[in-house]
Amino acid sequence: MEVTAQEVAEWMVKEIRSAGTLYQTDAIEYVKTHFGEQFVFVNENGNTSLSKEVKKAFRKLHGGRIAWDRDGFFWAWT
Repeated sequence: MEVTAQEVAEWMVKEIRSAGTLYQTDAIEYVKTHFGEQFVFVNENGNTSLSKEVKKAFRKLHGGRIAWDRDGFFWAWT
């Protein structure tokens, strides 16, 4: 069955709701292993990141209730 960016985003929101935070490195590893390589890429800075489709679906889903911590490289429930 084909996995969608929406399903990846839903997993992320669920994780953050239950744990309070989600580190980018953990998210990327989980997404690659459980959802597929198509949802991650290496950005212009050489860092592995989640696909734009996942980030867009994620932002829509949480509607501002989750914040990105730039220094700690994690998302947290606000």
